[in-house]
Amino acid sequence: MISYTSIQELIEKSTLEGKRLSAIILEDQAEVLGQSQTELYRKMQERLGVMRESLGKGLSQINKSFSGMVGGDSQLLQEAMAKSKLLGGQVLDGAILKAIAIAEVNAAMGRIVAAPTAGSCGILPGVLLTVAEKLNSSEEDLVNALFTASGVGIVIAKNAGISGAAGGCQAECGSASGMAAAAVVEMAGGTPEQCGHACAIALKNILGLVCDPVAGLVEVPCVKRNAAGAANALVAIDLALAGIKSVIPVDEVILAMYQIGQSMPVTLKETALGGLAVTPTGCRLAKELEDRRNDTA
Repeated sequence: MISYTSIQELIEKSTLEGKRLSAIILEDQAEVLGQSQTELYRKMQERLGVMRESLGKGLSQINKSFSGMVGGDSQLLQEAMAKSKLLGGQVLDGAILKAIAIAEVNAAMGRIVAAPTAGSCGILPGVLLTVAEKLNSSEEDLVNALFTASGVGIVIAKNAGISGAAGGCQAECGSASGMAAAAVVEMAGGTPEQCGHACAIALKNILGLVCDPVAGLVEVPCVKRNAAGAANALVAIDLALAGIKSVIPVDEVILAMYQIGQSMPVTLKETALGGLAVTPTGCRLAKELEDRRNDTA
């Protein structure tokens, strides 16, 4: 937890003291939680380790979900990249590969870091670990970036929410994308203000995204939305680093996300009662899965 209730507060504090957002967030978390900065840093480093483990598992084997709807896409991406078939470039293709690989591990009940949720777990590490390769970032850079992401995520959770059941997928993949954008802008040398603009742009691009899991599982379309969320974060990062600003301040974007989530019908908030879940194919897959469960009961 942190004591701040807005990202603008964090930006102003960081700018006033001439510190990075990550430093302000770490200091505040230590005070709020009554723990030393050293201990919190160690715990965050452990989470980075879990992210790497999840990625390693996602890249090294096919992780099939019980339903069979998810698994093997990361291998297809790796093969296509090896044959230079893809068009996105090293950073974009690397980020979507990692995002999908980790999301597949989650769908197969593997160990991941919910960042901020299990359904959006591939976005932050996918972007962060890919950009770190390009920038030759240190372990300290990566851990600090995770503190920035955590602070941004906590503010979003306080003011809008990160639950697909409450706010749609904009609250899950949207929040993860915004967290990744802010964190990586800092890691790339951007200012605290640019971090805020990156988060705002990422969130704006994904406002209104519904949560419509086929058969009620965090698989389809969730895994591919992790790839889209990673790509969205990279767009926001580049725009912010170029000096492009969000006309709507980041905290107002977060409030808009909350209001949109409140306006969504319940059918589009993780109930599997609308959207892709009730397409003919979505209904067929749900029925097939139900029959399989009954056969094994």
